[in-house]
Amino acid sequence: MAEERLHKEEHTAQDEKFMRECLRLARHGAGAVSPNPMVGAVVVHQGKIIGRGWHKQYGGAHAEVHAIAAVKDATLLRESTLYVNLEPCSHFGKTPPCADLIIEKKIPRVVIGCKDPFKKVSGRGIKKLREAGVSVTVGVLEKEAERLNEAFIKFHKKGVPFVALKLAQTLDGKIATKTKESKWITSEMARAYSHQLRAEADAVLIGTGTALADNPLLTVRFVKGRNPMRVLLDRKLRVPLHANIFNKDAKTLVITSKVNRKHPKLKALARQDVETCFVTEKNDELNLNEVLEILHERKVLLVMIEGGAKLIASFLRTKLCDKLHLFIAPKILGADALSSIGQLNLRHLEDSIELHELSLKVLGDTLLVEGYF
Repeated sequence: MAEERLHKEEHTAQDEKFMRECLRLARHGAGAVSPNPMVGAVVVHQGKIIGRGWHKQYGGAHAEVHAIAAVKDATLLRESTLYVNLEPCSHFGKTPPCADLIIEKKIPRVVIGCKDPFKKVSGRGIKKLREAGVSVTVGVLEKEAERLNEAFIKFHKKGVPFVALKLAQTLDGKIATKTKESKWITSEMARAYSHQLRAEADAVLIGTGTALADNPLLTVRFVKGRNPMRVLLDRKLRVPLHANIFNKDAKTLVITSKVNRKHPKLKALARQDVETCFVTEKNDELNLNEVLEILHERKVLLVMIEGGAKLIASFLRTKLCDKLHLFIAPKILGADALSSIGQLNLRHLEDSIELHELSLKVLGDTLLVEGYF
């Protein structure tokens, strides 16, 4: 531990400068590399970047490989420092170990943002480099590096997906009129940002109520990006087969109660290439812990909850949420409109759910509040 702390202290402002560039490059992989992490790397020679790279797509070359390949004069690698926001891999996966490439190219120093929590790496890459005589500095902009890959880290450390809530509401906390009209509460710019969040998620999850009331597509349309897997929690299998969520635009997973194992609708769903999974239920609600276990098995790092008031309240009550994206439009609908969050059964103010590390963005006429639970 003492050695690890020492290495974290041995870095300069210049190290932080180049690590920020790694983090910037890594973001280019958002929505394309999962279930891998977002990684960026730069090769620096005498204070100048001579090679840049990032992990571009799942199954493709890692950031270190791209950065090293971008160096025009390979002889300079022996006098250079490689910066990377996540520990280089040390195992054979879909690509060879990056640690081996670094050793092969005789790069004398490596600066790392944070350790890789993946059990096949988890310090082994650092150990391999040091044993080969490479000077390794760990922990440069560590908090920022961990924040970038927060979903990847939670997935591997806790064995469940990172859960983000996404809400769009009026100033008085309403999501629709009393007639359930909700399109559109927020600005076009806010909806584009919302679709960017969706593109970066592995799955987007709604409940029966939202599926029946809004008939959403849950695809990415306002920005370029992949469609996440659509997850429908439908306890009684009430959503009709012609609903948009069952079209061919994206993969759909239905999670329902175990009492429906012999439901006649299951064969029809299968014919539409819709997978169905079963969980237990209690108090007329599906077991959300089991839901997250199912998503983890399918390598979902980040799930975005876009459901209605009841589903969001269920996730909040069970304390399964990690982050909130709250879009607030400059509108007022009044007490007879539909509230954004259902009953939480809180009796005392001290029991209220608090957010931390808040940030604010203005998107047209819409305010975006983001924070962590």
